[in-house]
Amino acid sequence: QVQLVESGGGLVQAGGSLRLSCAASKSIVTINRMGWYRQAPGKQRELVAIITTGGTTDYADSVKGRFTISRDNAKNTLYLQMNSLKHEDTAVYFCNARREYAFGPVNFWGQGTQVTVSS
Repeated sequence: QVQLVESGGGLVQAGGSLRLSCAASKSIVTINRMGWYRQAPGKQRELVAIITTGGTTDYADSVKGRFTISRDNAKNTLYLQMNSLKHEDTAVYFCNARREYAFGPVNFWGQGTQVTVSS
């Protein structure tokens, strides 16, 4: 079991920046993939960015060039640097950790942090 706690959300004007953090209760070295997802009101949860243990990253087209995902294994923390924020980035952002087991993957989720971008 891995507990994840997000922080860093808040209210920001369009064009501004925020940095989200996700602190894990255990070492993330062996977590195969970590990522950020978001869910806007009335919409399904969507992938924002992922990063593997090897450092490979992938982003949703809507955030490419504006958001950067990173992980600090020594601090057991995942980050999401968000620049040039737009109103449509408004959502609850969730941290995800996916660990692969012999029987299949298991996902762990944080409680979410609200990001509100005013236009």
